[in-house]
Amino acid sequence: MSDFAGKHGLIIGIANKRSIAWAIAQATARRGARLALTYQGRFEEHVNELSQGLGEPALVVPCDVASDADIDAVFAKLDQEFGGLDFLVHGAAFARREELSAPFSDTSREGFRVALDISAYSLIALTKRALPLMEKRGGGSVLTLTYLGSERVFPNYNVMGVAKAALEATVRYLAADVGPKNVRVNAISAGPIKTLAASGISGFSNILGVYRDRAPLRRNVEAGEVGDAAAFLLSDAGKAITGEVLMVDSGFHVTGM
Repeated sequence: MSDFAGKHGLIIGIANKRSIAWAIAQATARRGARLALTYQGRFEEHVNELSQGLGEPALVVPCDVASDADIDAVFAKLDQEFGGLDFLVHGAAFARREELSAPFSDTSREGFRVALDISAYSLIALTKRALPLMEKRGGGSVLTLTYLGSERVFPNYNVMGVAKAALEATVRYLAADVGPKNVRVNAISAGPIKTLAASGISGFSNILGVYRDRAPLRRNVEAGEVGDAAAFLLSDAGKAITGEVLMVDSGFHVTGM
């Protein structure tokens, strides 16, 4: 049921080999998917190098998710190369470092706009362009990445927590909007993982320690485990699931203290 043979996917948000988006790329490619990967700015070399390690080298294209022109160009290329699209993984998120280190009440108007635009609105923009290509395939699946900071206060997560809350609401509204076209929209809320994005959060190692000590499984999650969960949601095995936020965090979210 989680076979991706003959399926085409687009994965947004890979920075390096530690990216959760990269783990999802590996999980789906291992199951037979042909992929397109995007890069932003300085990550071109990393993404090109990683793409060569997949079973079938991926199509690699530039994309700044804050640019409608870039997004349009990506989907024009996909239409030309793939002729349709079966799944989309949205792993883009960003907040300025100063917005994460300063008190939340000092969040700037521009910092708030940037965080919400890149981390939440971009899912809408990408899904809109993906729809015509997914309709060609009889439907599709969209998946984004969130975090428990959308519901609870974590040190130095600040405006990113607000952006993730907006992202999760976006998942629900998109799911309702595109469901009649047989397109599903879900999110995975993963436990903390040492990614490039996580390195910008002061005290991140303390968060890892708390999860390890208090999660029911008494350990942190690995990127590969999130990749496997994503493959389930993106595949036909999850064809009745939409509008969902799947927690992949060793059970930490169920604990009270």
